[in-house]
Amino acid sequence: MYLSSKDIAVLFNHQRGMNDDFSFNTITDKASFSQPKGLFVRLNKESGELSEAIANGAIAAIWDDDEKLPQYTPNHFPVFFTNDSAEAIKELIKIYNEKLDGEMNSKMEITNFKFSNKKLLNKNKQTYDIAVILEKLTNKMALNKERRG
Repeated sequence: MYLSSKDIAVLFNHQRGMNDDFSFNTITDKASFSQPKGLFVRLNKESGELSEAIANGAIAAIWDDDEKLPQYTPNHFPVFFTNDSAEAIKELIKIYNEKLDGEMNSKMEITNFKFSNKKLLNKNKQTYDIAVILEKLTNKMALNKERRG
């Protein structure tokens, strides 16, 4: 079960681009990562440029309200604006965890969360919370694989 644009739209008051419902195979904070059907979350400048994320498969982005969106961004490209990218990631993971709760089975495809530096996520309480929630999600998926095998 993939995380969808409709699942996350409730988290963001300000959005632009097409608002069709589509699914995310990957969510990452690193533009250079392969991200088929990806949702790119720019946490900071080290995350990379939106153009690189698009070239690597991003189909939408979460962008900081205070940061100017690059002029080359296609008009139809979905962008969800936030004033706190770390909090947005935390909420995305919570929503996905709730969506998966009790729904995992052996044939189910899932959204992959790829974060560049998990130690970076432990720098402060808020990002530490992200790391803890992400670890719980990873453990849940691992347990499900053990039950299948």
